[in-house]
Amino acid sequence: MSHLLAPSLLSANFLFLAKEIELINASEASWFHLDVMDGVFVPNISFGFPVIEKVKSMTSKPLDVHLMIIDPDRYLERFVRSGADILSVHYEACVHLHRTVDAIRKLGAKAGVVLNPHTPVHSLENIIAEVDLVLIMSVNPGFGGQKFIDGTYRKIASLKELMLKHNSKALIEVDGGVDITNGRRLIDAGTDVLVAGNSIFSADDPSGMIHQLMSL
Repeated sequence: MSHLLAPSLLSANFLFLAKEIELINASEASWFHLDVMDGVFVPNISFGFPVIEKVKSMTSKPLDVHLMIIDPDRYLERFVRSGADILSVHYEACVHLHRTVDAIRKLGAKAGVVLNPHTPVHSLENIIAEVDLVLIMSVNPGFGGQKFIDGTYRKIASLKELMLKHNSKALIEVDGGVDITNGRRLIDAGTDVLVAGNSIFSADDPSGMIHQLMSL
């Protein structure tokens, strides 16, 4: 496969979370994507350590944990201990980003940096060679099911240029409004990891939708 797929549990039915996890386990999906929101950095609250720990106990697939919280440094160790294999923090939320990225790596997880739609790619000029993943938000963070922002394609192209300039091996991940109508174009633009939530969990056949997204 030319790309990875990380279904976002934010769009899952939490009344039947174990069933949703088993669906992903049995599917072709690569990772689990978990959005942690604090109601301060973004206008929504999702879930925290107990849910991540339970997901980890039910799967061997990597947990891709996206922190949409202020002052994430306070909780890095706890998130890794709870099961995060990839831990991504927002550029906009980190005062000392190099220190945060270094701390995540020293804890044994891969370190990702997230850019909101309005944050330019050149903000990562001095750290792009040190991160394992860059997550480009293609919607404004906080809620699932939003409309994809078309400027994302240009942003991916700019990020690829920056990575080549600094010989960065980071994966490019895109989250927000991803579905079968734009997935192929995102991959062609340079995306390595597609995050999809609503398009999977609202489908009549979620496993079939995962197959379609993996087959793009």
